[in-house]
Amino acid sequence: MPNQTSVTEFLLLEFSNTRELQLLHFATFLLIYLTALVGNILIITTVALDHHLHSPMYFFLANLSFLDISYISVTIPKSMVNALINSRLISYSGCVAQVYLVITFADAELFLLTAMAYDRYAAICYPLHYRVVMNWNVCGEMAAGCWVGSMLYSVVHTTNTFRLSFCQSNIIGQFFCDVPQLLKISCSDTRVNDTLMFVLGYSLASICFSIIFVSYVYIFSTVLKIPSFKGRYKAFSTCLPHLVIVCLFLGTGAFTYTRPRSASSVGRDLVAAVIYSVVPPLINPIIYSLRNKELKGGLRKLIKNLKVPTSKLISHSVLSGSLKKISLQSPAQ
Repeated sequence: MPNQTSVTEFLLLEFSNTRELQLLHFATFLLIYLTALVGNILIITTVALDHHLHSPMYFFLANLSFLDISYISVTIPKSMVNALINSRLISYSGCVAQVYLVITFADAELFLLTAMAYDRYAAICYPLHYRVVMNWNVCGEMAAGCWVGSMLYSVVHTTNTFRLSFCQSNIIGQFFCDVPQLLKISCSDTRVNDTLMFVLGYSLASICFSIIFVSYVYIFSTVLKIPSFKGRYKAFSTCLPHLVIVCLFLGTGAFTYTRPRSASSVGRDLVAAVIYSVVPPLINPIIYSLRNKELKGGLRKLIKNLKVPTSKLISHSVLSGSLKKISLQSPAQ
């Protein structure tokens, strides 16, 4: 056996080794990150302050926005810092934390999207019993279940990944610590990891997809029975944003975690990772804001309330300055 040195740090994939492109990478990710933060914070604030939005649908949407902020904050800031200081390093403990948090937030988002599909099913198919079926206790238990289930699932994969030895290489072919990329550079036997990742990932995706699919079959069959076009449009408009996000998130995640390792490539893996880790937190607020009239109304009200105190403050400052100027001029007169 050759001498094996245990890895204490990893090297992440860089988008470019040209300084100008690294700065462009930093600026692009900074813009994406700030846009995602502002959009999701606005949704959380709007739902919290507008009592008309205190319903299960918007409760889950606020939770989704919080998850999006957490999810994008795990990967993007580290990539931006590395691009800014021209580094690729991430410590071993930092990599462990990143793997655990990425899996936790990604799976919590998948569970939450599944819960939101059930919420839409209850609202459209059983409108008279909706408040009974989706009461606040049920909503809280479903949200808590999303978090607890994702944490347990993440513990299994994180523990199973970092029990392996990393001695042949410390170069990760991704811009953050990702389980499939870590398995590639391990010098241990990874067959158990591959099987477990495929079976658990496929089972989880299949269960969530089945619940979402069955929910939407019932939803569409109910909506098509609505006699008025306006009623059908309103029902579809509340479901379309959720359906778009589910397809994007579930499709790219399944593409990354359930396909054979031999079918992967650096370019495809990088594009897929950006799509499922960066794009959903960025476009979720945009999709929901554009397609939901109640949320748009709440956002307009929030922005209007923010403008009013600012204008009052400016007016007060101008008035105070004028009065002070008059008082200073009075003795001279």
